[in-house]
Amino acid sequence: MSFPTTVKAIAIDKTGDIDVLEVKDLPFPKPAPGDVLIKVAYGGVNFIDTYYRKGLYPIKSFPQILGMEASGTVVGLPTDASVLANDEYKKRALQVGSKVAVILPGVHAEYIAVPWAKVFPVPANVSLLTAAAATLQGLTAVTFVEEAYRVKPGDFVLVHTVAGGFGLLLAQLAKKAGATVIGTTSTPEKAAIAKEHGADHVILYTKENVVERVLELTGGEGVHVVYDGVGKDTFLDNFKLVRRKGTLVSVGNASGPVDPIAPLKLVEKNLALLRPTMANYIYTPEEARYYGEKLFGYISRGELKITIHKQYPFSTEGAREAQTDLTTKGGNTVGKLVYKIGDD
Repeated sequence: MSFPTTVKAIAIDKTGDIDVLEVKDLPFPKPAPGDVLIKVAYGGVNFIDTYYRKGLYPIKSFPQILGMEASGTVVGLPTDASVLANDEYKKRALQVGSKVAVILPGVHAEYIAVPWAKVFPVPANVSLLTAAAATLQGLTAVTFVEEAYRVKPGDFVLVHTVAGGFGLLLAQLAKKAGATVIGTTSTPEKAAIAKEHGADHVILYTKENVVERVLELTGGEGVHVVYDGVGKDTFLDNFKLVRRKGTLVSVGNASGPVDPIAPLKLVEKNLALLRPTMANYIYTPEEARYYGEKLFGYISRGELKITIHKQYPFSTEGAREAQTDLTTKGGNTVGKLVYKIGDD
């Protein structure tokens, strides 16, 4: 199989505002012996893309290809004999032509070379579009309801910005685990969609006092766990609406990084505070396979709905529009934003 010498990729030459984003021609990737070469079909758009673009997370060199999530078709397999003999590699049953999803920095390009343990086989009845929309947020949601805080029957769970792609997944998984799900969002239209995805109560933070409403819904006790992807704007109020021995899971910085707090702030209610990353829950090949099979099993069986807000063209304008739509506070996005990068 012959390949081009260059690929188009969404990349930046420096950190900054939305105008640093552009689609560039860059050299074709050079696979390491343990890599899988993939022709990309779709790229999932995530807040972490904006964090790298703004310089919140470090970048070693430029140009830097953006994107943490993609799906596509295998066009080249590892050549390392030790990889080919590895039991975990064999369990993935990868072949040229296999449908796969990946999580790794720098994957919004026409072709990518990815270490085999970061490659997730996609079931035959799950489309590459769905896979690109589901993998990063889906694995984050699945790991966070199992390990960051194990959601149990009878729990009260609060999900901030519940109508986003990640929030809708958390709502479904928490409901599946037997919890009462409370969400926050900005409009009645978004609230209706959240309820279709498992939310029992949805608070309009634009019109209601979130702390008062949560305490009312929980009989003054507060929730067992808060999943907060908003960050700075909501963080401190979480301490008022979580119950004694409750858990705060800080999962993102959509409104900016949270301010530092003293550990003594946790004493009043004996709270647990986590700022986990999904990468540390799928760190080993065994963990990655376990959670990948769990996520795509849910999707394949129709137990987890993946909502896609919009597909964006693979262009400079498309890249800028997608990140602008994603980060507009109180915007109209519901579900996942996806780039159409190549052929299915």
